[in-house]
Parts: sequence; C-alpha cells; structure tokens
Amino acid sequence: MLKKWLPNWLSGLIVGCVIFSNVIIFGTLVLMLGLIKLVLPFSIINTILHSVYRGWCNGNRFGLWLGCANIKVNLNGDVNSKSWYLLICNHMSWLDIVVLSSINVLPAPKFFLKDELKYVPFIGSGAWAMGMPFMKRVTKAQLAKNPKLKGLDVERTKQSCRNFRNNPTTIINFVEGTRYTRAKHASQQSPFKHLLKPKAGGIAFALEVLGEQFDAMLNTSVVYSGSTSHVCRNILKGELDSIYVSIDVVAINQQMLGSYQHDKAFRSHFQKYVNELWVAKDAQLASIYAQHDLPEPPICKEIETL
Repeated sequence: MLKKWLPNWLSGLIVGCVIFSNVIIFGTLVLMLGLIKLVLPFSIINTILHSVYRGWCNGNRFGLWLGCANIKVNLNGDVNSKSWYLLICNHMSWLDIVVLSSINVLPAPKFFLKDELKYVPFIGSGAWAMGMPFMKRVTKAQLAKNPKLKGLDVERTKQSCRNFRNNPTTIINFVEGTRYTRAKHASQQSPFKHLLKPKAGGIAFALEVLGEQFDAMLNTSVVYSGSTSHVCRNILKGELDSIYVSIDVVAINQQMLGSYQHDKAFRSHFQKYVNELWVAKDAQLASIYAQHDLPEPPICKEIETL
C-alpha cells in the first residue's frame, strides 16, 4: 500500500512496473516450460508449469496490494481450490484479469481466447503453453460455403480443454464480450444501468464443452472506485482507491446444458436465463455502489466518440 507513504504518481509508477514485470517474467518462464513440455511430455513438467503460473497470480495479488488501499472480496458460498468452475463477470477494465487471477481461493484461471491473441508476446505465448483454447469460430459465410465446418469449433475446443480434466481450473468468461464504456452503453441502448447487453453464446458454449466437468458457476461482479472512470489509468497514477468483488456460487443443472448453436428452443431458454442473471447483476452493482457510498459511473445520453 505504497500510496500511504509515497506521492500518487510514484506509487502508480512502481505498481505499474510490478504488474508489467510480473507478466514478462512469468510469461517467459511459462513459455520456456511449455516448449520443454513439447519435447519431454512428463507430468512433472506440467506440475512445474502450473506452479509457475500460480506465481504469476501471486504477483498480481502483490501488485494490487501495493496499489490499492482497500480490496474486499465477498464470497457467497463454498469454493475449493481442487475443483473446476465457470466464472462469469462484468467487464470494466483490462485490470479485471489481474483482479480475478489474484483471488487465491480459486483454482488457476484459464480463458477462452480469440485466435489472433496467440501472436501477442508473453500473453499469447503463455496462454498457448498453459493449453488455453484459442477460439477460431466459424462464420455464417464460411459455414454456407462448407457445411462440414458445422460443430468444428466445439470439437476443436473440447480437444484443447482435455488437459483441464487433470488440473483444477476456473474458466473465466466476460459475458458482455467487451469492456464497458459510456460510449458502448449508449451505442447499444443497453437496458441496464451498469452493464452492456450480455452475450449468452459464450456461457452456453463453455457449458457445452465442459459442463459436466464444472462443479459450479461463479457469478461475479467487480466494482472499482478511483479519481476517474478509467480504471487502468487510476492504478497507474496511484489514484485507485477501492476494489470490490462479489462472488455468488451457483449450482449447474441440466437445464443449463444443451446445444446453443443447433437447438432453437434451448437457445431461447438460455438467452432468457442469462438476461435474468444480468437484471439481477445490474441491481447487485447498484447495491454495491450504494452500500459503500461510491459515486456511480455516469451514463451518457448521447453516443460518444470511442
């Protein structure tokens, strides 16, 4: 908690260096171990790989501790570091990944990543080494030209996720599909005050691929308080005051499992279910702002420039 003793700008500089150095150091180590695993596919290499990955998570927690005076995690239900979870969350900032990975009671966080991200230094290479699935979704135009591609994305991801069965995992899905901004909120004409419209397909896809592996779904909400609405800028300037995380453990039932892509009745049912989750989450976020007397992010009535 450097901001207690140092000027904000110096505190932010140190925290930024810690977080970015953490990515570079552990990203490099994970990549090296991933390459070794290709040549020597022994279980001990995989164990070391996950231990190093946990080091990245611990580094994130240390960086947040240095940079934020008040971090509160409210867990409603029981979780086990030896279990498997699907975590869904609102998306406020790139810092969300750092925050969620730093929660040490959860098993190692993994992500469904866009295929293009595999070429990003440290991040993409580290994700590849950890066996995270890169999504190369089939478009409607591609499917029209080649019907054999139907269902290929599901099968490809199932193969990528096979090692998840050997290592307790938290799959993280940002349901809105993009970070919340006032401009995006206005552009979508979102019916929610604090959220963008949810994309049900991502959750349904994760459940279809790994549904029987998950022990529960973690319905998570994140709220930040700082000098501005730009979260990353706040922490890099030493002006991030508070982080509040609320996690509700939700049981997974058979009604949540089905083929979202091919079953119209299930797709309609699941979209309704996710929308109800989002209505409740919007109310929960409003409650967190009110409970901690935080200024709510302003909602613009006109579409702003991105």
